[in-house]
Amino acid sequence: MHDTQLLQLIIDDFAPAQQLLELLQTESLALHGRDMRLLEDILARKQALIILLEQHGRKRSEILASLNLPLNRQGLEQLASQSSVGDRLLSQSDVLTDLLAQCQDANVHNGRSIMMQQAATATQLKILHGGDTPSLYDARGSTSTLAKRGPLSQA
Repeated sequence: MHDTQLLQLIIDDFAPAQQLLELLQTESLALHGRDMRLLEDILARKQALIILLEQHGRKRSEILASLNLPLNRQGLEQLASQSSVGDRLLSQSDVLTDLLAQCQDANVHNGRSIMMQQAATATQLKILHGGDTPSLYDARGSTSTLAKRGPLSQA
């Protein structure tokens, strides 16, 4: 009974995990286009999916714990070795693990994109507010001694 319940929880996570992956891919496009309205919508939908996936993950862990099995792949393999649906349990778990790994990769990619945009924005703001001037070189290749420029708003 626990094995079929665990299998059903895994199968039930396919749709939300796939939706999360699609949202992360859409988020990547929205980040590049800086579409804030779409990003806000995506964030709300992502949070709901992540909460659902976490709840199912806790239920799966509770099932393994109730059987005194490790809360990892080894515990799943031990349960599968004693189950009539063991092969399917392991194969479906692998599919879900792969899908979640794709989500994690997409999330890391989006995180890098956000960091790059933050750095670019910080540089632009520094220029607008009259921060450090870029290093300039004269004809001899040494640093130029040009006077510090003021903010563009004072030009």
